[in-house]
Amino acid sequence: MTRYEDVRTVLVDPRFSRAEANKPGVPDPGLGQATTDSILGMDPPEHTRLRRLVAGAFTVRRVEALRPRVVEMVDELIDRLVKLGQPADLVENFSLPLPVRVICELLGVPAEDRHEFHGWSDVVLSDSTAKPEEIQAGFGHLSAYFQKLIAVKRERPADDLMTALIAARDDRDRLSESELVRLCLTVLIAGHETTANQINMFLLTLHQFPDQLARLQERPESIPQAVEELMRFVQLGAGGVGLIRVATEEVELSGVRLPAGSAILPVTAIANRDPALVSDPDRLDVLRSNGAHLGFGAGVHHCLGAQLARMELQEALRGLLGRLPSLRIDVPVDELHFKEGMIVRSLHALPVRW
Repeated sequence: MTRYEDVRTVLVDPRFSRAEANKPGVPDPGLGQATTDSILGMDPPEHTRLRRLVAGAFTVRRVEALRPRVVEMVDELIDRLVKLGQPADLVENFSLPLPVRVICELLGVPAEDRHEFHGWSDVVLSDSTAKPEEIQAGFGHLSAYFQKLIAVKRERPADDLMTALIAARDDRDRLSESELVRLCLTVLIAGHETTANQINMFLLTLHQFPDQLARLQERPESIPQAVEELMRFVQLGAGGVGLIRVATEEVELSGVRLPAGSAILPVTAIANRDPALVSDPDRLDVLRSNGAHLGFGAGVHHCLGAQLARMELQEALRGLLGRLPSLRIDVPVDELHFKEGMIVRSLHALPVRW
């Protein structure tokens, strides 16, 4: 599905199931093992039960309360970047450590373990060309890592999301032990991988459209709407596709009848360029006002951390464009290297000067 209305229908209509998509025989364009037995591969009521346990950490109120701390982190990272001298790698020194620090503080994971768990998450997010045993090994390492952390948190509870989830498991038995581990794993991976790559791709896109970069620098108060426009415009995932759904009954979309059992691939990147959503959709306009894009999905699987990601992206752009107004990519775009076989488009490095 590529039309905006069709893609949105597939995402919000309960007749299109994520749980059915994990059954044998359904095509898997990637993320198969990452969604099996996780909140990403569930339908209500199981999905609702698990989502409710973590949703409180990502409300608008709680995210806004975190904003001053994120501003501090942005400033600290820019200070360190400047001290390193030019050129510097933005991936290693800003766009990856920022969301890692944020999600680690929220969840209660030691940020100094980043290099260890980030390598495993890269393996987990490999596409269907990766060896299944390698992906399974990545899950095994991450699961073992969280089992150890959970044991530590049980001994020394803290004011963080992991401790709250452990309480839900131990005090009220609302989680199984495997659900507890998988929820922590999912929040960690989703909370740093995508946001780090959005920072990279947003900056790369703005430098490919210098007129829009100049407009944003002239009007920094427009950064929130620029983030929404960049979410619409930038293709983050490989192919810009969403997770497969399966029709649980016969359904009609755009005049085409689809039998029950049909596997449906919603292509959000194309849907976000549908003229039915915005006029002149292939033009980047950082001052455009439109928040109806599908960059964070829609329906019950709308990105749980969307408000947190928005806030981090806003403050990342505000800090970089405000403090380093001459920031520029230090190599030709065609010389940048993306990690191969990744579901999320990930740069190895982004050399910058300012």
